[in-house]
Amino acid sequence: MPFLSDEALKDELNARGYRATPQRQKVLSIFMELTQGEHLSAEDLHKLLEKDGERISLSTVYRTLHLMVYMGLLRELELAEGHKHYELNRPLKDHHHIVCVHCNTTVEFAEGSIAQIGERTASSAGYHVLDCQLTLYGICANCTALQKAG
Repeated sequence: MPFLSDEALKDELNARGYRATPQRQKVLSIFMELTQGEHLSAEDLHKLLEKDGERISLSTVYRTLHLMVYMGLLRELELAEGHKHYELNRPLKDHHHIVCVHCNTTVEFAEGSIAQIGERTASSAGYHVLDCQLTLYGICANCTALQKAG
């Protein structure tokens, strides 16, 4: 989905029967300002909003995130066990993650062959691929070094 201006977001929300509240516009603007590869949890987003002087409850943040995922504006990622993170839904098929299971550090990487394998497999099963994500879980070099030292 293309990135939306405030006016386009308002039109898109209205077309789907939702209001374009200042909080929803602020949430989208925060995600649009993030550097590529940066992810936010609902709690992280809530802290940023409070820091900016926004009076918004954590439950409203969750509802807004779920709505924006539903609309295709944000992508929901389960990078660390029990922790969902969100990022702007950029049209990238070669967008994958490596997550350390000890410290939850996340590294993004691009590898075209993963999407190619996925598309071939999906095509043979009669599917059209909308998105391809691979998440690898392991132990980062820092945590490995700490384990060896300890």
